[in-house]
Amino acid sequence: MAKISDPLVVGRVIGDVIDCFTPSVKMTVTYNSSKKVYNGHELYPSSVTVKPKVEVHGGDMRSFFTLVMTDPDVPGPSDPYLKEHLHWIVTDIPGTTDNTFGREVVKYEMPRPNIGIHRFVFLLFKQKGRQTVIPPPSKDHFNSRKFAEANEFGLPVAAVFFNAQRETAARRR
Repeated sequence: MAKISDPLVVGRVIGDVIDCFTPSVKMTVTYNSSKKVYNGHELYPSSVTVKPKVEVHGGDMRSFFTLVMTDPDVPGPSDPYLKEHLHWIVTDIPGTTDNTFGREVVKYEMPRPNIGIHRFVFLLFKQKGRQTVIPPPSKDHFNSRKFAEANEFGLPVAAVFFNAQRETAARRR
């Protein structure tokens, strides 16, 4: 059971996007080789324009993982009726490596929040085998739970999220 103080619970990632799970591998997400993603921290959209490096710590070279990046707050967090919007999928990532060893099945789309503060969620799922992932038909109205169910992933093995909001011209310096 997740603790009330768990940042994934506080940030409503558990509940809105995924069900309660116990992490079994460690995942680090780093933008521009120096900006590490921590649960609930804010990153500027201008600093996340290029896909990050996602490292999987745990598992072994015979284990394969799928990475999903989604925005559950589209078009805005007060009325996210278009949720979730899919930003990225990389499959067949061998354990103990990073996303560059996987297969990008949905190209990275940089975050562009228009209204309010959006959560951008990275989920890591363990695959049953290699090249078994069925990509979704659309980036709109994506559902992480249904995607995991359709691909027989079960619950995620790791998750992390950051917040971002639209930058004003003055903040872009």
